[in-house]
Amino acid sequence: MQELKHSEMKKLEIVVQGEYQDFVLDLLERAAVSGYTILHNLSGKGSHGSHEGHLMFNEDDVLVMIITAVPEDLAAAILEGLTPFFNKHMGVVFTSDIQVTRLDKFATPSQTKVNT
Repeated sequence: MQELKHSEMKKLEIVVQGEYQDFVLDLLERAAVSGYTILHNLSGKGSHGSHEGHLMFNEDDVLVMIITAVPEDLAAAILEGLTPFFNKHMGVVFTSDIQVTRLDKFATPSQTKVNT
């Protein structure tokens, strides 16, 4: 049995109002992020008060979390791209150091072309 190799990456958990989900996804696509997970209808409490995890009127009125794992340099570029947005809008980004297996699943299209 072959042992799984671990590689260092950054996990970004980006929480925004649903109406701004497409902005974040567009930024991730332009950064050539290989994948992400979206969690809808978040509940919780923060500096802007409590948030209920159910639809009020439409999907724009709820909080979403977009999770991605990227190399450290790409994380820095994404955070730089999000800075002007968070200077004007509510939301937060949680950044964590993580280790992933199967690093090839996280390769960007340009990395895939170089490695093949």
